[in-house]
Amino acid sequence: MPPAAPVKKTGRNVALIITLVVLLVLCPCLGLAGWAVWKVADAARTPSTTAPAVPPALPSDAPTPAAPTPDEEEFARGDCLVNEGSEDDAELRKVPCGPDTYEVLLRIPATTDGDRCEALAPQATANYVHDNSIDLFDYVLCLRKR
Repeated sequence: MPPAAPVKKTGRNVALIITLVVLLVLCPCLGLAGWAVWKVADAARTPSTTAPAVPPALPSDAPTPAAPTPDEEEFARGDCLVNEGSEDDAELRKVPCGPDTYEVLLRIPATTDGDRCEALAPQATANYVHDNSIDLFDYVLCLRKR
């Protein structure tokens, strides 16, 4: 008489694999959701102040360059700026820090939400929103008038 064939346990292995995949997908999602709730709650606790959308145009005696270099277009924390355009069409230019300039307190990449300055840089008195056709290159500058 031939020996009995071994019993296959493929159903148990498939269930174990599905359970592991669900856990590996679910844990990061729950962590991300928790982080988002924490950020919203943290932003809600920060007192809000009203700031103009862009700084007003300020007079400047310095001549404007014909074409800005890439370094001049990049604004970082601590840079000082003047607006040589209008409130609706701002043209920011780096200048030495002094009176009637705006100091960059924070640069928030990949967003056009100027209200984020209220939570992330509460001492800001203005903000500048750079809206690029490629969202990855959007940014907000949180500014303080000096």
